[in-house]
Amino acid sequence: MTLGDTAITTPFPPGYAHEWALVDVETSGLVARRDRVLSVAVVTMGPDGARTGEFSTLVDPGCDPGPVHVHGLTRERLSGAPDFQQVAEEIAALLRGRVMVAHNAQFDYGFLDHEFSRARLSLPVSRRLCTLALNRQLELPTPDLKLSTLAAHYGVPQTRAHDALDDTRVLAGIFGASLRESARLGLALPLVACPPRQNSRFAPSPPKTPCAYRNPGRLTEGGPLVQGMKVAITGETATARTELIARSVAAGLNVMGSVSRHTSVLVTDDPAVRSTKARRAAAEGVPVIDEAAFLRLLGDVRPGTAHQEPVVPAPRAPKRPEPVVRTADKPLAGRRVLILGGPHAEAAAARTRLVELGGSAAVNLSRGVTDVLLLADGDRDRRMARVTELGLPVRDIGWLAGTGLLDAPGPAEEPSHPAPLVLPRGGVTDLPDTTRPWHVTASWAPPADCEVDVVAFVLDEDGQVTFDEDFVFYGAPENPGGTVRLLADGPAEQTITVDLAALPPAFHRIVVAAAVDGDPTFGEIGAVQVAAAPGGGDAPLARATLDAATTERTLLLAELYRRGPAWRFRAIGQGHDFSLAELARGYGVDIAD
Repeated sequence: MTLGDTAITTPFPPGYAHEWALVDVETSGLVARRDRVLSVAVVTMGPDGARTGEFSTLVDPGCDPGPVHVHGLTRERLSGAPDFQQVAEEIAALLRGRVMVAHNAQFDYGFLDHEFSRARLSLPVSRRLCTLALNRQLELPTPDLKLSTLAAHYGVPQTRAHDALDDTRVLAGIFGASLRESARLGLALPLVACPPRQNSRFAPSPPKTPCAYRNPGRLTEGGPLVQGMKVAITGETATARTELIARSVAAGLNVMGSVSRHTSVLVTDDPAVRSTKARRAAAEGVPVIDEAAFLRLLGDVRPGTAHQEPVVPAPRAPKRPEPVVRTADKPLAGRRVLILGGPHAEAAAARTRLVELGGSAAVNLSRGVTDVLLLADGDRDRRMARVTELGLPVRDIGWLAGTGLLDAPGPAEEPSHPAPLVLPRGGVTDLPDTTRPWHVTASWAPPADCEVDVVAFVLDEDGQVTFDEDFVFYGAPENPGGTVRLLADGPAEQTITVDLAALPPAFHRIVVAAAVDGDPTFGEIGAVQVAAAPGGGDAPLARATLDAATTERTLLLAELYRRGPAWRFRAIGQGHDFSLAELARGYGVDIAD
């Protein structure tokens, strides 16, 4: 394939014209802070969609190349290739001043960022765009969103899968087609800001090992320490803090960086200290002892109760939900409806009724939308011009109460694959395949003047975090073991990934929540869609559209939780008036500490 084989035949539409750098990397593994880049390719495109250059190279990582059966890059093939530092400046010149584009962009961006950091350089990317997220918001009639599937859908030839240069050329064809489809629907591009590292020097933090024992509760007066007790330390200590923590951990205690109602004891030599931990301990009635007493007790820590090792079920292929058939009580089966206008409470009630009738509610205009329901002032929505151009059926609220719904024609375009299971608020489904990381993706209509942050809490049997770092958010997008991660896919879409097979037995539940940054509430944001899929490019197994009332600032979206040997997914949809900080404290994390 040459540079012109998949050339763009028409320019990118207005508003979608940027300088672009399309990127693909092949790597020795999946963890950017640990694994290395083996090959990298870049194709540059101008605002008119024309290709302006391309570059590719193998990279000698100086380590085992990992899964050769996937990428075909053996030690022999990589021998004699430059190391990353030798090609970093050439790659930087292609990326500088351009929007970086990749399929699963956070993966490629993360690896490049770490490689540039190892080379004592900064990655010159200020914005990126993920074609996986772009096509996810399009809701295409495809069984999944893998690069090969999208190439077939858009008619882009693919020669060598997992070859960085060929994948990047294929990506160029997919990207151009995706942009034109997005322009047809009037969708905003999911551009993600990429702030530079505060320190370009790469210094990965070592993973932490979860405490092997359940929390037995609080220290009693005159009683012993017991393995699994949650211990917090505040103020100056005679013993070096690192040594005190190391001895506590070695004895089987769980040293926490903050205090909650589940803290067993606070250690401090200054009873008058006014630290956040001390104030929180006083408010919760947590026992307080000095360092000398703690060291005496540390010499005779009693055995605790180990976390129960979960029974791991035999892997089985994902079972797609059975399609909902149109019946008298499910007359809207197969329909995906976008509701515009109306007070939030009225729109929420309409979405609930829609699901009861077998349909699903959309939060954005997409290719999957079959109908538009107009409430008060819905005709003023900016998307109505596109709705008219697309010729979508426009309904009023009486449609949901009509008796002739079964007589209405079905969707114009029947999907070639089973639709996701539509869950109501509180709905639950089993996860059939826990050998692959599950993706819980939240999306919403892009707000004009505020941001929404998606977070996750990794919880034990008591509904508490084992470490403060098991609170995953924008500032700490990965828990210590790397089993739960936050992916920023765009300003109106974020994903929590959970590697269920690698979760230690101490972890029983992962709660996914969202919070509005600032004064606005979810009443102003509108509905939030949450979907669970067994992989980033896979079609969702289940989907729910969740509404809070008008005043909520935080919203519990969903949870993954153990049920015997299995894992389940629940759509929650519970809003709270209080802030994210208060929600975090309920799970044992004081984010103001």
